[in-house]
Amino acid sequence: MARMFVFGLGYSGTFIARTLAVRGWEVIGTGDMLSFDDEGTVRAALADAGHVLSAIRPGGEGLDPVLDRYGDALAGRWLGYLSSAGVYGDTGGAWVDESAPVGGGRRSARTAADREWLARGARVFRLPGIYGPGRSMLDRVRQGSAYRLDLPGQVFSRVHVADVASGVVAALEAPPGAYNLADDLPCDRNAVTVEACRLLGVASLPLQALEAADLSPAARAFYTESRRLANGKARRVLGWRPRYPTYREGLAACLRAEAAGATFHPKEQR
Repeated sequence: MARMFVFGLGYSGTFIARTLAVRGWEVIGTGDMLSFDDEGTVRAALADAGHVLSAIRPGGEGLDPVLDRYGDALAGRWLGYLSSAGVYGDTGGAWVDESAPVGGGRRSARTAADREWLARGARVFRLPGIYGPGRSMLDRVRQGSAYRLDLPGQVFSRVHVADVASGVVAALEAPPGAYNLADDLPCDRNAVTVEACRLLGVASLPLQALEAADLSPAARAFYTESRRLANGKARRVLGWRPRYPTYREGLAACLRAEAAGATFHPKEQR
């Protein structure tokens, strides 16, 4: 039986693990099955796993915690890493693919980890905002935390968690390298908010200026960057296609999953 060890069984890691389990894989990992700090147990599990995926963000000091602690135990294995499209920095709304330089944005620690995993021969998945059942604009609208900002020209990509999982599966037989996994319709956040309101049958939200919005520093920093993430390489090399090519299909699928009781809320890593 093929075995995958996942560092970080958070939202995405859990969805990926479930997808692999349906395909007959044995999956074990840190998060809610093993403690990351239980070094002996983790190393024993790694010894029996031919595939390793990390969904853990780099630490505040810029070190990747998995490579820093367990890097010596990863040689000779298929490696995967859930990175971020933030490594590209701001492109002014232009399209960006894997050939673009990284490191010009606000996520220097993430960029360093991205480079280190690539140097070790990993499949590095550069992901935009991830959404899915229990973690989408539908939930924000219900919770009263959704908003619409008057920011003309600000645009970004997103990806449904099921399409992240299918991208990882598609890369199991693929060469190492960076792969953008994103939907086909980058757009502003307002369009997603309007669609979520429509699906829920509630009134849309008024536009407000960024300065007037009660946002955290991290949320405000997000709006300093704008880019469109190209997924052509994943299509060509992995044979991957997003099941949810736009936020419209993705949000509708989230609503159906919720109606079927398929929502889950594991602790987030990535």
